[in-house]
Amino acid sequence: MIFLRNSNTTLQANCYILADDTQRVALVIDPGAKSAPWVEASLKKHELSLGAVLLTHGHSDHCWDAPVIVGEDVPVYVSAPDLYRLDDPAHYTAFSASPFERESGHVWERPARVEEIPPSLFVGGGAELVPGVALRAIPMPGHTEGSTIFLFGGTITPDEETPQLPDTVSGQYLLTGDVLFAGSIGRTDLPGGDDREMVQSLRTLSQIIAPDTAFFPGHGHPSTVAIEAEINPYLRHACASDI
Repeated sequence: MIFLRNSNTTLQANCYILADDTQRVALVIDPGAKSAPWVEASLKKHELSLGAVLLTHGHSDHCWDAPVIVGEDVPVYVSAPDLYRLDDPAHYTAFSASPFERESGHVWERPARVEEIPPSLFVGGGAELVPGVALRAIPMPGHTEGSTIFLFGGTITPDEETPQLPDTVSGQYLLTGDVLFAGSIGRTDLPGGDDREMVQSLRTLSQIIAPDTAFFPGHGHPSTVAIEAEINPYLRHACASDI
């Protein structure tokens, strides 16, 4: 499996590319402002076609370059509660559109094909948005109403742009968006954020995700659920909370 990361974006948001080594159809996750040139170069370098864009949530630092990347035909998937955010994503963050426009070189335009994440991703073993890449979606509101994490598995083909994997992993991986970071969590004081829901989401995450699962956040470096259960004060508080 091809798995690549780029964080040279506005607010250093991580943009990821997932693709099956054989099928070679790319799924781009969270293409923030300034990510489009990297996505284009990576697709060319790895001889990949673009199959879909997937958003962990609808904040502008995670979706700004989506319309540039997809053009008219490629779908952009986001959870139903965050669909409205793609009308004007900067309106629902702590920042104006200015830094995103300045650093990306373009204004926001809603992508031509914005689609709700298919229900099939939320049940059983999940489903494929592009051939060969199965994802299991799990709702985790708190940062936004529609924040969603994505579980996937497989053997990752090493590449210079592959995120560094923690020493002990199970072959199961998690994309956490702004739900869980290494040592922290996403903020809950923006429109649509909710402290109680974040606590409940974090507790659920710790209960249903295997401890040795490596996760890849929307900002910062990878970690594992087990490591964060020991050192992350927000996750520790959520697990101890009776909310």
